[in-house]
Amino acid sequence: MRKKRSAADPSAKKQEKRAPGKTRLPAEGQASRRAEDNEPADAETAGADLSENGEALYERMSLVIDKGQEPMRLDKFLVARIEGASRNKVQQSIEMGRVLVNGKTVQPNHKIRPGEEILMFSDKEAHGEEIIPEEMPLNIAYEDDDILIINKPVGLVVHPASGNYSGTLINGVAWYLLQQNSHLNQDDLPRYGLVHRIDKNTSGLMVLAKNGKAHASLAKQFFDHSIHRQYIALVWGDIAEDAGTIRAHVGRHKRFRKIFDAYPDGEQGKEAVTHYKVLERYGYVTLVQCELETGRTHQIRVHMQHIGHPLFNDETYGGDRIVKGTVFTKYKQFVDNCFEICPRHALHAKTIGFIHPRTRQPVSFDSELPDDMKQVIEKWKNYAKSRI
Repeated sequence: MRKKRSAADPSAKKQEKRAPGKTRLPAEGQASRRAEDNEPADAETAGADLSENGEALYERMSLVIDKGQEPMRLDKFLVARIEGASRNKVQQSIEMGRVLVNGKTVQPNHKIRPGEEILMFSDKEAHGEEIIPEEMPLNIAYEDDDILIINKPVGLVVHPASGNYSGTLINGVAWYLLQQNSHLNQDDLPRYGLVHRIDKNTSGLMVLAKNGKAHASLAKQFFDHSIHRQYIALVWGDIAEDAGTIRAHVGRHKRFRKIFDAYPDGEQGKEAVTHYKVLERYGYVTLVQCELETGRTHQIRVHMQHIGHPLFNDETYGGDRIVKGTVFTKYKQFVDNCFEICPRHALHAKTIGFIHPRTRQPVSFDSELPDDMKQVIEKWKNYAKSRI
């Protein structure tokens, strides 16, 4: 049942361990990351690929059972193998789906056998900042016992990080969830359900988990790149093809470390794939639909700049100036007016789809474009008509 309300009323590091002995899980805060806007952003997205994440939401550990290993209960094996692990915690992780054997969930009493691959997802925080619950309005598009779908507004940082310790989306979500369950904590629900992020100045839909099992299920889907994410973007220029695919690694810029760059030869960064389709052409700008196959930090913004079509008014990637058009003063005034109407990069996370953690059925959620994008698109439509 769809509801609307206000709160106020793993491509992470893969470590193969074959030698006997204890294994140390990745340390908390091992990969401290920070993207533009002081937000450890999603990429436009991205998810267990919580990109600059570009890294998975969980630190991963992979174990391959040795040939000489005798059958043993999975929980006992992991307690003996992992430094500092308790049987209770290991059993909880297995039951919540954070431990996979050959890619499948199992029970704690599963008997391991030689050659099986055990994949573990850790619930360690990537950032050490404490999440303090704060009451704030939340635009909840849908809610049930397992998930929240939130329509994030422009300007709202998703998660506390250096420079943004409070007033973030997850501070509000923590407060909201604690009103439903006052005993909830991050041991039961890591990051209060956060499984992906979108940039501070990107608007649109996000999914959050409300319990540990849903969290593990969604994180695994993001890691497997099986989440369906569709964005609407207004970009500079008239894109030649009606549809296409951009394949270029995305990683830190070699000189300017707070921004990202495309590396088509794959010599740096992480694999990134964006599919796009032209929706409407307005002469000097084009309205496109982008679908993420991966979710790297600023992926759509970096990829569109890479093919010569930066997002309209994207000050980080060259879209906050006249990229295409005329030299006439009247045109410059028109563009400046458009910049004022939409004072951020014109990108909206419109659709998100995934397998529901409880029902195991596909679900999809859609959202309208925010007013700033609607208005700037209408102005460009009218401008294009006036030139015919």
